[in-house]
Amino acid sequence: MSGIAGFQQRFVETNGIRLSVHEGGEGAPLILLHGYPQNHMCWARVAPELARRYRVIVPDLRGYGQSDAPADDTDHRTYSKREMARDVAGLMDALGMERTDLIGHDRGARVAYRMALDMPERIRRLGIIEIVPTADFWDAWTAELALKAYHWTFLAQPAPLPERMIGADPVAYIDWTLASWTASRTLDAFAPAALEAYRRQASDPARVAAMCADYRAGAGIDRDLDRADRDAGRRIEAPLHYVWAEGGFPAQTGDPLGIWRRWAREVTGLPVSGCGHFAMEEAPEAVLAALAPAFPGGG
Repeated sequence: MSGIAGFQQRFVETNGIRLSVHEGGEGAPLILLHGYPQNHMCWARVAPELARRYRVIVPDLRGYGQSDAPADDTDHRTYSKREMARDVAGLMDALGMERTDLIGHDRGARVAYRMALDMPERIRRLGIIEIVPTADFWDAWTAELALKAYHWTFLAQPAPLPERMIGADPVAYIDWTLASWTASRTLDAFAPAALEAYRRQASDPARVAAMCADYRAGAGIDRDLDRADRDAGRRIEAPLHYVWAEGGFPAQTGDPLGIWRRWAREVTGLPVSGCGHFAMEEAPEAVLAALAPAFPGGG
């Protein structure tokens, strides 16, 4: 069973780790990648509708949910988005998929665009929700954005500082984080089962360490890879459809759609209103409507 209605859970060996994977629907493949501090449950309000026209696969990223959480290395390559993209490619191989449509939110979107850059032959269509590229986000920091996105520097501090601070009261930390990034500044948008999954994850020291490693990679190797690709003029080949929240993080960078137009050859996109960062849970119908033109299903 799965926490997503109509989906089944399985475990898949890939890239030296075991991923927890939730699957439902039939048709062309569509992989959905979650972000921080969430797991597959962030898709529970949109995945069943997408499964009407796709074979939808929703893994927990390494370190999240019920997927393996390997120990980090000194260079944080273990949790780089390149390594996570290799997890996804291995998952595709295990499931017999040569190409897929791919949509990511938050950290999952960073894995998604890194995969599109590193393995363009594997991605048919790319969906990005609520981010701009890592290097551009760092470059866009102002005092206001730094205060809102303080977790980028907090979680990236050397171990075990953030791990110990979060571990002192993990449920309070996760609840505050989730609520503070919504439009309502409450937990009202989160279904009880999803909220419980996020709280349980944050109460596991191994997963807290993995989430911190994810952001340490974001401050180092992920940013370096982005800058190298940007300097080399590399572009995403897959058609890219971008969705961002009017009250989210990318909206504060000035022109988020314009930023993505510098990274991909074909870009469409639009904002959604009435929500903050967690768009799929705060405004699922608006997100589905925003995705529909670019992700119609079919081969």
